[in-house]
Amino acid sequence: MKNQYIFHSGRIIPLSRDNVDTDQIIPKQFLKSIKKSGFGPNLFDAWRYEDEGYPGQDNNNRSLKEDFVLNQDKYAGADILISRKNFGCGSSREHAVWSLMDYGFKVVIAESFADIFYNNCFNNGLLPIKLPENIIEDLFLLSEENKEIEVDLIEQIILCGGKKLTDFDIDPFRKQYILEGLDEIGLSLKYSEEIKQYELKREKEAPWIFNTDE
Repeated sequence: MKNQYIFHSGRIIPLSRDNVDTDQIIPKQFLKSIKKSGFGPNLFDAWRYEDEGYPGQDNNNRSLKEDFVLNQDKYAGADILISRKNFGCGSSREHAVWSLMDYGFKVVIAESFADIFYNNCFNNGLLPIKLPENIIEDLFLLSEENKEIEVDLIEQIILCGGKKLTDFDIDPFRKQYILEGLDEIGLSLKYSEEIKQYELKREKEAPWIFNTDE
């Protein structure tokens, strides 16, 4: 694999559901930690396991639901998730993105995303791609065949076997986030010198704004 922020090749895990909400992606009992790691084993916890999970549990001893896609040997190691409409709806928990990334997903493709989840993806380096329904259906067929696809972020295209399948749109500003591995803070720090010079200029123009004397 080349730099994952520019070009990624991988197999698809199909999650053929609308309105996958963040409580399904990572249930509320796992939100106590603010670390970005350790959530992968509990991704889609209620769908993956027969019992209800809890933090600190040994997942190796839990019974799996064999019909759930993440538990099927066919898709072991696949790192592109495809779903349908309104993926990531529900509460605004950033843990949902962390859990997808900790599991190993590099790209999430869906017909549409909830706005907050979509923004959280870019802030954390997970690439979300919106595609029309007919292209989504084509990709579901490819996932059944367990074929590898290529996502080219520079050219904004998806390929299979070197053949172009589709273009995809992405906001240029958000594209920069992924290409440079930045979040909002990192992007601000990139322009720290310009910000400093602006603040010095403003202090000369309007010193009363910067007067902190009581």
